[in-house]
Amino acid sequence: MALLDAIFCCLLTIWHCQRGLGLPLAPSGFQSPAPAVGQFWHVTDLHLDPTYHITDDLTKVCASSKGINASDPGPFGDVMCDSPYHLILSAFDFIKNSEQEASFMIWTGDSPPHVPVHELSTDRVISVIANMTTTIQSLFPNLQVFPALGNHDYWPQDQLPTFTSKVYSAVANLWKPWLDEEAIHTLRKGGFYSQKVSTNLNLRIISLNTNLYYGPDVVTLNETDPANQFEWLESTLNISQQNKEKVYIIAHIPVGYLPYSMSTTAMREYYNEKLIDIFRKYSNVIAGQFYGHTHRDSIMVLSDKKGNPINSLFVAPAVTPVKNALQKQTNNPGIRLFQYDPHDYTLLDMLQYYLNLTDANLKGEANWKPEYILTQTYDIEDLQPKSLHGLAKQFAIPDSKKFIKYYNYFFVSYDSSVICNAKCKAFQVCAIMNLDHKSYVDCLKQYYVRHNL
Repeated sequence: MALLDAIFCCLLTIWHCQRGLGLPLAPSGFQSPAPAVGQFWHVTDLHLDPTYHITDDLTKVCASSKGINASDPGPFGDVMCDSPYHLILSAFDFIKNSEQEASFMIWTGDSPPHVPVHELSTDRVISVIANMTTTIQSLFPNLQVFPALGNHDYWPQDQLPTFTSKVYSAVANLWKPWLDEEAIHTLRKGGFYSQKVSTNLNLRIISLNTNLYYGPDVVTLNETDPANQFEWLESTLNISQQNKEKVYIIAHIPVGYLPYSMSTTAMREYYNEKLIDIFRKYSNVIAGQFYGHTHRDSIMVLSDKKGNPINSLFVAPAVTPVKNALQKQTNNPGIRLFQYDPHDYTLLDMLQYYLNLTDANLKGEANWKPEYILTQTYDIEDLQPKSLHGLAKQFAIPDSKKFIKYYNYFFVSYDSSVICNAKCKAFQVCAIMNLDHKSYVDCLKQYYVRHNL
């Protein structure tokens, strides 16, 4: 692991040598919104692999390929590998030079690479998070950033504890420039926090540690409220309700069902049901929810028990393009910009940007560009629950052209020839519209009867 340690130490030096990648100042076809519109960036799943390098031996291009041949490695990465630093830097450099004014950024976790447990350590994980934090702070010294921990932001991966740990303490120290004392206190204690965006905004960010609810986390097995986060969340939302604040929920692992796997929740089902109950109870306070983890681009709509849409949720695609050897599809690298009404923080629109990895490697330059604008692409008014619920119903129509678009964007335009058959579409549509067990099961039953699957 000497090579891995050496490359960790050199990352910041590389950053100083490569600033300014000649990215376009403003993406073509995008116009800056009127000042009355607020904006914030969402980046997730950076998954830096500091071992990435071009070599004739394709099994040794990156540790994250786990000995499998790299596909077609270039300066900005390979689909069998996690992100080289050059790719991550290009994403942040694009954001910096985009001329989009943003109030803040949300960063929903997973900085270390997908490598076997023995190839990392607590110190190495902290080192990767520190390098990513320093890169962001150096490029955006005046931008407020709200991070959330991912399941890979720990060692061993997935095993995030319910008590103070070396990693929790390290990130609390690293993120001090962005967070206030109360946020730092709960972050150090359990990996979660809440904080107002700024003193002149009535908007609060709640950053949850949903990794505590992840199936592989044996530390939290059989616990009803790991780290008392449910109790803390309800109390925080209750105070926000009394203070007439609006809240954005951010976290790494999303609620709801995975859109590519039948009847599988992203977190343990018990915890999913508990969160859904809390989110329903305070849906008038929560103005939006934002997640990562799946590496794919998807939307969800939370409805009340009567089926009325009450909350909009967004899962952002990853910056890393990595896939495993058995997967046919992966994602192009993606980042996104949300627009909101600064008076009540309702979500107005979303601008998705992406990097065509094949093209970037061929040309030797990162041409990040617009992939789609959500309201224009789907001809909807805004990102409110009612609008997204109506869109999901259109997706469910047989041969829906809007769903074909959605499924292409699910993989960040990686392969437009991919087809989602009837069973695939049932998983997708039911996951969008049904986040709790009962409604999800009912949806699948209806779909299976209707389409004779």
